[in-house]
Amino acid sequence: MKEHEFVLTEEYIQLIQLLKVLSLVGSGGEAKEVVREELVFCNGELETRMRYKVRKGDEIEFEGNLIKVV
Repeated sequence: MKEHEFVLTEEYIQLIQLLKVLSLVGSGGEAKEVVREELVFCNGELETRMRYKVRKGDEIEFEGNLIKVV
């Protein structure tokens, strides 16, 4: 699994924005699609909310990538 560390400078970032910022998807539409297809996990739980507010301490898993939000 490839690990990424994302430094959060705001209170939160929306899940679909995080996937775009890290270039794990090519567009916002693609980000929405992978969430809709139930391919994203937040803190070990399946996440189906596209606008989920990712906060410091969260861990996001997607297609062999682990994102640690600090």
